[in-house]
Amino acid sequence: MQTLVDKVERAEERRRKLRRMLRVAVPIVLIALLIVGGFYYYFPFATGMKSGRLNYVVYKGIVFKTYEGRLIQAGIRPADTGGFQSNEFVFSVSDKEVAEQLMNAGGQTVELHYTEYLGALPWRGYSRYVVDRIVNITDNGGDGVAAPTEGTPEIM
Repeated sequence: MQTLVDKVERAEERRRKLRRMLRVAVPIVLIALLIVGGFYYYFPFATGMKSGRLNYVVYKGIVFKTYEGRLIQAGIRPADTGGFQSNEFVFSVSDKEVAEQLMNAGGQTVELHYTEYLGALPWRGYSRYVVDRIVNITDNGGDGVAAPTEGTPEIM
């Protein structure tokens, strides 16, 4: 028959083993979570270029102020008759100078270089797509209608 002292000693030994395991397991789990989170939020998933007509760029946010924008890409004719399909590209801008250039280019056709992440961070922007530079800005003449070429009559 076990004495009370033996039972207390065994219980104390189990607590010591549990503490040792926790001292090793908790840091390993925290490091694993940091690695997975860092990969998810900071590893670039893809990079690319988008072009289209710049709809808007705004500076917004309550706690984290970020530059957010929308690009309307050229539509494609759907299989059904009539109409065009509009494709929107919603993005965040990482650089203040790039955002200010885009704010002055509203309504113009722009080509943007972006980086896509797996997740969005509040201080980086609301979108997974982060524009880091402007490749080209094309002026549309202000009204979005191409000027008539020589020899073609203007329709009024």
